Amino acid sequence: MHFSNAIVRPPSRNFAAGLSSSAEGTPDVDLALEQHAAYVRALRAAAIEVTCLEPQPALPDATFVEDTAIVTGRGAILTRPGAPSRQGEVVSIGASLRNFHAELPVITAPGSVDGGDICEADGHFLIGVSARTNEAGARQLAQHLTRWGYGSSIVDIRANPALLHLKSGIAYLGDGLWVADGSFESELRSRSGIEVCDLITVSAEEAYAANCVRVNEVVLVAAGYPRLTAALSAMGCRAVTLDMSEFRKMDGGLSCLSLRF
Repeated sequence: MHFSNAIVRPPSRNFAAGLSSSAEGTPDVDLALEQHAAYVRALRAAAIEVTCLEPQPALPDATFVEDTAIVTGRGAILTRPGAPSRQGEVVSIGASLRNFHAELPVITAPGSVDGGDICEADGHFLIGVSARTNEAGARQLAQHLTRWGYGSSIVDIRANPALLHLKSGIAYLGDGLWVADGSFESELRSRSGIEVCDLITVSAEEAYAANCVRVNEVVLVAAGYPRLTAALSAMGCRAVTLDMSEFRKMDGGLSCLSLRF
């Protein structure tokens, strides 16, 4: 699992006008910008070439670039986000991805896919059907992936109210190691179509931190969750903690802030 590039976008000044179900208050935009800059520094320290796009004030959720595309080792697919207010975000992401991929298939209506619902594990993709990704979109995505020789499994998470996206509750860190929110552990084992060997189960108190990201030789994990950080270290991972408080207020996590490839 080696990445060379990432695409990011800093939050705009009206970041707080985006979609959120959180009850944690209004984000401090200046602090969010500082946290985003620290995130970019962490990517660059992991030997990633970072393309930093301009903020999009007309699209206050646009900092969560992961939802706009699925990027694989064999091609990239532009999504159709499930929230109508976010569908305009795809245009500029497509323009950026065309610097790397000549062909960019798209998810089309009535399908919807958010990138946060897609988790790759060694060439097999878990596709979460959620409030944002529907069955039609999941089927379209599976067809594109099949064309490139990838396998996929569709996992319906709509009965789990704790998960906005599939990757709100799980992360695959490579080398057979998974992290999962305890509320999703049994579903990962029984319905993913993947044999799960090494698993770190995250407690309810640290559930937000299940959205962690391996970037080459390090694992980025939200700051303030010491049990998960210790468990990662015990498994031989080099954990780098990043403050995500302002993005959490807007339902965002670490994986949401970049497209990595």
